[in-house]
Amino acid sequence: MSIETLVTAEQLLAMPDDGFHYELVEGEIRKMSPAGFVHGLVGGQLASLLGQHVVRNKLGSILTSEPGFQLSRDPDTVRVPDIAFISRERLRRLDRRQAFCPGAPDLAVEVLSPSDTPREVDEKVEAWLAAGAAMVWVVNPARRTITVCRSSTDIETLTEQDGLDGQDVVPGFHCRVSEIFETL
Repeated sequence: MSIETLVTAEQLLAMPDDGFHYELVEGEIRKMSPAGFVHGLVGGQLASLLGQHVVRNKLGSILTSEPGFQLSRDPDTVRVPDIAFISRERLRRLDRRQAFCPGAPDLAVEVLSPSDTPREVDEKVEAWLAAGAAMVWVVNPARRTITVCRSSTDIETLTEQDGLDGQDVVPGFHCRVSEIFETL
């Protein structure tokens, strides 16, 4: 009989830098594959478009570079989106000395990599929504689509002919889906 040792968020933070990125899911460490070139191009384009709008309208902050969000404790879960948006009102209430942002961002963006499995992506989307994200965007560079998730039943997949709208989460943000993939 083996006894599984669960890892805490604090232990995750104290891990030595071995060149890899990790998430913590219910106390279990999950190694993340490095993001590829296309992932970086598409994520950078979307972060730029979204960031310009957020800054210009003083709506809050865009986070990149795989920021950690602590979604639960005991056992701990720390998830890492590719892009996140936190509203100005929520930022004012956060203790910025914390290693990981508590709870989910208002908007979590996942840019798919070839190594992502549908089960893993579905699990992440559900985790973001369950922890309080108002919206999740799943960006699929291979298909040039964006799936907008507001709940487990409110899901819409957009193609390059459609417009992506920030709705009430990122008010006033709108772009053509094709703009996000124009660097490909």
